[in-house]
Amino acid sequence: MDRAARLAVAVDRQHGRCLWCGRRFGRLIPPTTEHLVPRLKGGPSIVANEAAACSRCNADRGHTGPVDWLERCRSRDGWIPDEDLLARLLEDLDVALADGGGHRRARQYLAGQLRRLRRAS
Repeated sequence: MDRAARLAVAVDRQHGRCLWCGRRFGRLIPPTTEHLVPRLKGGPSIVANEAAACSRCNADRGHTGPVDWLERCRSRDGWIPDEDLLARLLEDLDVALADGGGHRRARQYLAGQLRRLRRAS
């Protein structure tokens, strides 16, 4: 599946909204591909590791972990991060990485993020 198709899946899965700020995608707010586990941390370019984010959130997040970025998003006025969806996406990614094998670095990073997310809930 190519990048555009993976982005389309993510946008559909998120009902056309940015995972982090909650803004609806449209002509003025185009979606971008957001890696849940950053490529720098071994995150693969697969559907399970990609979410849709507005370019502002994607650029601001950089290589920040999803749990740290979620905390920052919660503190911003008017932002409505989809915490339940993030938890579900991270759990699904964990299953996908376990089923696919390999990606040891990404799996270790993800395990730490899931532990932190569960403690924060």
